[in-house]
Amino acid sequence: MVPVLESALGALVMGGVLLDVFLTVLYARIGTGLIAERAARVAWIAFRRAAEAAGARRGTVLSFCGPAILLLYVLLWAFGLTLGAGLVIHPGLGTGVQAGNGATPTDLLTALYAGGSSMAIVGASDFRPTSDAYRIVYLVNSLIGMSVTSLVLAYIMQVYGALRQRNALGLQFHILSGETSDAGELLARLGPRAQFSAGYSHLVTLSNEMAAMKETHHFYPVLFYFRFRQPYYSVSAQAQLALDTVSLIRSTLAGEDTAWLKDAAAVEALWRGAQMLVVTLEAAFLPGDPVIARTMDPHECKRLRTHWEGTVARLAEAGIPVAKEEMAAQAYLDFRAQWWPHIARLAPAMAYRTEDIEAHRPENP
Repeated sequence: MVPVLESALGALVMGGVLLDVFLTVLYARIGTGLIAERAARVAWIAFRRAAEAAGARRGTVLSFCGPAILLLYVLLWAFGLTLGAGLVIHPGLGTGVQAGNGATPTDLLTALYAGGSSMAIVGASDFRPTSDAYRIVYLVNSLIGMSVTSLVLAYIMQVYGALRQRNALGLQFHILSGETSDAGELLARLGPRAQFSAGYSHLVTLSNEMAAMKETHHFYPVLFYFRFRQPYYSVSAQAQLALDTVSLIRSTLAGEDTAWLKDAAAVEALWRGAQMLVVTLEAAFLPGDPVIARTMDPHECKRLRTHWEGTVARLAEAGIPVAKEEMAAQAYLDFRAQWWPHIARLAPAMAYRTEDIEAHRPENP
């Protein structure tokens, strides 16, 4: 009875690992993982604490977290399959599974070695099945090992491809804004003298890539744990710049030459795509209910009003008609109140300070 239960336990362990691989690699939707997702959160917490102790090397320590989590995935899945296969084979050592030379050990460590060897794509084992039942076990194990190895390798390549796309989007935002992460500077460069016809193509591209980025994080949630020292590579910084740009377009631009831009499809797509991205990440990785729009405190309103006035001056300098009345300033604050609480909550969760991702307009743009 005990051997049967041990084999059943081994099959259950293997089934759990395969289910986790399926949910992580093939089903690939955020919040559906079993083992890997929980292990990633524990690893992120450990790296956060190690980074806090590292002082000036905080950013360097955190930059290793994403790759380390991918390695952790591989090790967990490999160990889980090895453990499951070992438990299945253990009752058969000495009977259905024999050593190639000499007496066959029957301890659990030997069973783990035999189980792991049965899943290897290449190489030979000192143990071979001698009964039909265990020949089938070895055949199934080899197929599982080959399939999981192929899937994991493909998954890792796809994760790094998605990471390259995310970094390219962040760098594009950074360059278009004159390396300032400032939405006013971005608008001034997209539509000098109110000529947004050429700059609109950039907005179309940015909106398409923002939508793709939202789905990319749905497919590969592990991207959340890839952090770079440059804040403009972060999702929160990219979303902040996108949403701030749309807020300025809809609240501050004036005149007939720019009226069409407020309702343009690319502007709406950029707004919705960025909001969906931050809300999705917030719901998946942060405890509690997502925040809702709130009324900002007077000190924050004053600071943002000063920032808005500087933006108005920059846009006017670029020859873009702007609304300078109080109604425009309040409209900007109202738009910002819809999305800034999400960014302010998401950025620290990704180990960025909110001041890292806010605009830093140069004194002489």
